[in-house]
Amino acid sequence: QVQLVESGGGLVQAGGSLRLSCAASGSISSLNVMGWYRQAPGKQRELVAGITSGGSTNVADSVKDRFTISRDNAKNTVYLQMNSLKPEDTAVYYCNVEVKYYSRSPMNYWGKGTLVTVSS
Repeated sequence: QVQLVESGGGLVQAGGSLRLSCAASGSISSLNVMGWYRQAPGKQRELVAGITSGGSTNVADSVKDRFTISRDNAKNTVYLQMNSLKPEDTAVYYCNVEVKYYSRSPMNYWGKGTLVTVSS
């Protein structure tokens, strides 16, 4: 079983910065893609950024100039550095990881979410 522990969310003023962390633990052989999603009130969950095991990244157009995703494979941890935050970034941010197994299909795991609130 795999657990994801997220941290770093909170309240910040527009223009400020936050760094989200997500550490995976449990029965893990290796991690494939790790990423961050967010869900704002009344909206569908959307992909914010993802990063492969090799370090390739993709970031949503709405945040690509402001957010940076990274990972530490030794720590099974993915980060999301959020700069120049805007009120429209307010959402619950969810960590997602894909765990690779030797004898079964990969599985996705979700964190419980961390709330990011950006005041104007």
